[in-house]
Amino acid sequence: MDEDKKQALRAAALEYHRHPQPGKLEIRATKPLANGRDLARAYSPGVAEACLEIKADPTTARDYTARGNLVAVVSNGSAVLGLGNIGGLASKPVMEGKAVLFKKFANIDCFDIELNESDPERLADIVCALEPTFGAINLEDIKAPDCFIVEELCRQRMNIPVFHDDQHGTAIVVSAAATNALLLAKKSFDEIKVVSTGGGAAGIACLNMLLKLGVKRENVWLCDIEGLVHEGREAEMTPQKAEYAQPGGPRKLDDVIDGADLFLGLSGPNILTPEMVGRMAERPIIFALANPTPEIDPEAAREVAPDALIATGRSDFPNQVNNVLCFPFIFRGALDVGATTINDAMKIACVEGIAELARKTTSAEAAAAYKGEQLTFGPDYLIPKPFDPRLMGVVARAVASAAIESGVAERPIEDLDAYKRRLDSSVFRSALIMRPVFEAAGTAERRIVFTEGEDERVLRAAHAMLEETTDKPILIGRPEVIELRAERAGLQIRPGQDFDIVNPENDARYRDYWQTYHKIMERRGVTPDLAKAIMRTNTTAIGAVMVQRDEADSMICGTFGQYLWHLNYISQVLGTKDLHAVGALSLMILEDGPLFVADTHVNPQPTPQQIADTVVSSARHVRRFGVEPKIALCSHSQFGNFDCDTGLRMRAALEILDSQPRDFCYEGEMHADAALDGELRARIFPSSRMEGAANTLVFANTDAASGVRNILKMKAGGLEVGPILMGMGNRAHIVTSSITARGLLNMSAIAGTPVAHYG
Repeated sequence: MDEDKKQALRAAALEYHRHPQPGKLEIRATKPLANGRDLARAYSPGVAEACLEIKADPTTARDYTARGNLVAVVSNGSAVLGLGNIGGLASKPVMEGKAVLFKKFANIDCFDIELNESDPERLADIVCALEPTFGAINLEDIKAPDCFIVEELCRQRMNIPVFHDDQHGTAIVVSAAATNALLLAKKSFDEIKVVSTGGGAAGIACLNMLLKLGVKRENVWLCDIEGLVHEGREAEMTPQKAEYAQPGGPRKLDDVIDGADLFLGLSGPNILTPEMVGRMAERPIIFALANPTPEIDPEAAREVAPDALIATGRSDFPNQVNNVLCFPFIFRGALDVGATTINDAMKIACVEGIAELARKTTSAEAAAAYKGEQLTFGPDYLIPKPFDPRLMGVVARAVASAAIESGVAERPIEDLDAYKRRLDSSVFRSALIMRPVFEAAGTAERRIVFTEGEDERVLRAAHAMLEETTDKPILIGRPEVIELRAERAGLQIRPGQDFDIVNPENDARYRDYWQTYHKIMERRGVTPDLAKAIMRTNTTAIGAVMVQRDEADSMICGTFGQYLWHLNYISQVLGTKDLHAVGALSLMILEDGPLFVADTHVNPQPTPQQIADTVVSSARHVRRFGVEPKIALCSHSQFGNFDCDTGLRMRAALEILDSQPRDFCYEGEMHADAALDGELRARIFPSSRMEGAANTLVFANTDAASGVRNILKMKAGGLEVGPILMGMGNRAHIVTSSITARGLLNMSAIAGTPVAHYG
């Protein structure tokens, strides 16, 4: 890297840490503190009640304080990665970063604690004194052998998990990568020769873990700056290194590398030469984890051994051994079951969970985060990527289960599957509210046709449908394109085997399709030639014809193109006296709960009758999500104070709604703030029939509805489910171009629900 680029990166990093406010953390209150009543509960005198409860039963600290979800990252800065002994103060940016990772990946609150203490026993005393504050301790960047002493003393004296991540986190991720590398190399732990460089905390912990997985002690050759660790050696020795002493006299790495199956490097740059790689076993496994320069450049290793399986500590090479794959989730599982320690069973469960996840099809979210990278299990994908959202559910559940089975869980979880679903809900924000929809969809096997079947998002959604639902995907597209893109995305699904396909360029049903379309449209200006052309080029029309012919139960389209263009063909083919597009309903999942918005796409300036129909349809669809509808009719007028167009139409719609008994709550016309703030609405209109905040907003034009939807999505972090096309009997749904693969999966569940389930 040239000097100018280094300086630019340095400036960008400093800017990131300095602005808009110094550091990477802040503390926020989780309870309201807006008046004297709140103050009396949060502090004196109300706080005394919580104190007395905890004094009577210390286990209730988890119920009345944040302790059960609070971790301390503790360091004295004596061995900061790549920087060495820089001291506690200079290590603070690293520890703040670790705290941010805990929050980001596992929603664990974290305090970073930097200590000016170099004596390991005194350091252990300080850490042990922190036990009343924290649910677990993460030791970080403490030099060897001090880290071994500190951790052991703390584990003996504390009744909460103490985990030195530099040791065990690295060991777990290395072991997961080794598990999968050996699987590809067709070798087993109990038969391989391991040569390791670096006798520090991470290196020793990795070897210890490999032994637990089956590597034989006599097959481990540990080298450091003094050469091979051997019996009788005195220089640079520790009790931990001595456990791996080989018989015989002094030797160097070059003397012991012959026939090695696994090279494990946690030392320094360019220690392993290409010539040494050439003398390793067939299909060697090379973990060159030194940062920023590995023990050997991966390309140099592959020149000698093209079939080598290689991992590094760097993000710009495949197979980055990154502790973030482990520590947030092992702590998540440990905290949730009240584990008193993190034992070997929990570590091995973590290894197995990470390794197994890499062998599964890559999640759409990980693929989006690492666009352009091949994320298919194989030599360049031995372990998952850190931003794979499935890590939380898979790894934390495995750890929690191991803690329970090994007897260290003080609060065992009875239903671990429900626990995993809860974890997934915290990562996949739509999972919780979509559960009733998926459960309803699971009662029938419906055929869902995706009209843009060549889109990678559609392919991922189809794959997820096959894994998670009973519905059957049908894709419209060219088979060779679909197969190529599925393979490129690492999806183990193939057209004709796992799902049906309609090829617009060459399908035996082509004549039936164009004749069906022509019969429907012949009195609306469509000639046979035009019908033929449309059935060759218009996949939305093809999908609609399939549903009309009962070859599919529902269709999903719209990953590209304009909404009303798609709606035109759906209405042409599927519209009847009883089935017509009423409106589009979007569910916005916000931090404080769900909010439904309509009509976002169908009727630009709806009539009062169309507004009333939208309200009735919205109520029916809101209930599909297990939510009791509270619908606000929103306009520029508020309870008759302004005779504007939107106000007049909303009042007329309210009269239509009031003309018949309704089994749901609705109110209007009002501003959006009055809809969402019950106290404000009560001041303006005390006799309102609605209490509290509305959960559904119906607007008088699509500009307003769509604008609110997009603002909530882009500025409030809202996650959209939908839009749901109401009025078509669940036979068709039109999504938007911004939809994700998970969004398509959610829509497939909505389309997969029989109409009888929601009225």
